[in-house]
Amino acid sequence: MSTAGQVIRCKAAVAWESGKPLSIEEVEVAPPQKDEVRIKILFTSLCHTDVYFWDAKGQNPLFPRILGHEAGGIVESVGEGVTGLKPGDHVLPIFTGECKECPHCLSEESNMCDLLRINTDRGEMINDGKSRFSINGKPIYHFLGTSTFSEYTVVHVGQVAKINPEAPLDKVCVLSCGMSTGFGATVNVAKPKKGQSVAIFGLGAVGLAAAEGARVSGASRIIGVDLNPSRFELAKNFGVTEFVNPKDHNKPVQEVIAEMTGGGVDRSVECTGSIQAMISAFECVHDGWGVAVLVGVPNKDDAFKTHPVNLLNERTLKGTFFGNYKPRTDIPAVVERYMNKELELDKFITHSVPFSEINKAFEYMLAGEGLRCVIRMDA
Repeated sequence: MSTAGQVIRCKAAVAWESGKPLSIEEVEVAPPQKDEVRIKILFTSLCHTDVYFWDAKGQNPLFPRILGHEAGGIVESVGEGVTGLKPGDHVLPIFTGECKECPHCLSEESNMCDLLRINTDRGEMINDGKSRFSINGKPIYHFLGTSTFSEYTVVHVGQVAKINPEAPLDKVCVLSCGMSTGFGATVNVAKPKKGQSVAIFGLGAVGLAAAEGARVSGASRIIGVDLNPSRFELAKNFGVTEFVNPKDHNKPVQEVIAEMTGGGVDRSVECTGSIQAMISAFECVHDGWGVAVLVGVPNKDDAFKTHPVNLLNERTLKGTFFGNYKPRTDIPAVVERYMNKELELDKFITHSVPFSEINKAFEYMLAGEGLRCVIRMDA
């Protein structure tokens, strides 16, 4: 493209300080350096993680910053040493990476790249420790190596998944974080067999993606557990067949589920970050074969406590990160599942706003309205 090698001036939504509305600014985006790709973002969506770091309570505040990490776009130019990607390719930038060289990337069992795994504190590019964004010469920090709340962004090649150019970017953009995390937690880690029962703890976007995984896997019963009963009706669209609100019972919810299912569910997936939900998710699976998978991120001082006999009775406890997907290797195939109508994404997208109204997306999420709000960058 004619802009290759040039600084691009474009619009970006900048977070200048914690909790304050984002400001649409003109930024300069430097060309990609070694092992980097510059991407024209067409659609991005708001994930709870963006809100968490925008609010900046409980972690290191890093401002000014360009947030955003669920998106779809087109490669504008590539830096030195980049192979497998060229201008015009349709891509999803991903908040974690796959260098394809470290022990994790070479292992069939892991997706936790040594070089590119999620780092919420880093605000610069790995290559030279500098930002590719600036306003009047003053650097603006990156977020998760993606910073998709900008019309153009620069991303390490290991964090870019090349996808089918026929896939609608306004839909598949949500696969770059939350939907893949929940869906993969079920299909790749819990692995329910056809006809088995699955309990999903937390019916937000990630939990509903986990339920979608259970539906696609052919689960016979999908039990949704949530403290907010207003979520139950929507969850039926994702295959959830029964609901439990822990507040409606005077006994631990794991006991309620064990009674409902004759000893416990075959699989459970926890998507809340609540330690009590994690314990309940583990203790509600059937002895002998039950598998519980933890997805939610707990507070740093939390501790998981259960009696060792729960493990000795042949229950399995697993954790997962990004649904156990390797970004470059696996995400293109998840997009194909959508294209083949196996996986439904449209129902996750409940709102859409133009880029100029990006703060409305934050308002929707803070009010607990809907699941995903897609932001149209060209509007």
